[in-house]
Amino acid sequence: MDEKWSFVEKKQENCHEDNPADAECGDCWDHVALDAEHRLVLCVVPGKRTAEHCQELVSEVRRRMGGRVPRLIATDEYPSYPVAIHQVYGKRMVPLVVLPRPKGRPRVEKKLIPPELNHVVVHKHRQDGRVVKVESRIVYGSQESVAAALEQSTASTAVNTSFVERQNATDRHRNARKARCTYCFSKDLKMHEAMTYFTMYSYNFCWPVRTLAQKDERGCRQPRTPAMSAGLSDHIWSAREWVTYPTSQ
Repeated sequence: MDEKWSFVEKKQENCHEDNPADAECGDCWDHVALDAEHRLVLCVVPGKRTAEHCQELVSEVRRRMGGRVPRLIATDEYPSYPVAIHQVYGKRMVPLVVLPRPKGRPRVEKKLIPPELNHVVVHKHRQDGRVVKVESRIVYGSQESVAAALEQSTASTAVNTSFVERQNATDRHRNARKARCTYCFSKDLKMHEAMTYFTMYSYNFCWPVRTLAQKDERGCRQPRTPAMSAGLSDHIWSAREWVTYPTSQ
């Protein structure tokens, strides 16, 4: 999970709190959740960089995964992630007490994280604007459970956020509104959100990813999209097919 910066109409430093028209201007972040194994965009939530949007992202990921618990979640050091993960995936349980307890306050329910869920924070050390060292810190889980999750992974043998960061660069290339130092920035929040959803989710079905290609029986590389890799589709969709596909039957 990661956040990608952009802006609407004007930079944040040019917005004024006493101007109601600036409420929908300034910084606008894409809160993105990516399935690294299939390069599949699970969810994107555009908006201000707030704890509410962070929790909305985690909640939507849980819903789209059918309530299944992810083996490993890697994020940056944004403090809202541990809180959101605890709120969404935590289960209310009464702690067990083996030894006899003295009289006093009764045991109260607490939200406990499922043991199969691991959350690791990635910290990057920078020098002169370049990353010189990457460290990770376990928030939920243990060294053994994180190692077991990495052993099952087909994407990487180390904890990192490079896959979602690479997708951020791809989306900036596909959506001119997100390119840095450009005159193509969004002038309206609704259009900004619409184009965000369009480029991020059409990527799943219409964009063949080079590293997902597989060789057929003749040894020829066959391109695949994230949706094909995840078993959601059997072909590369055209933009027309994706746009005109009915959302409900």
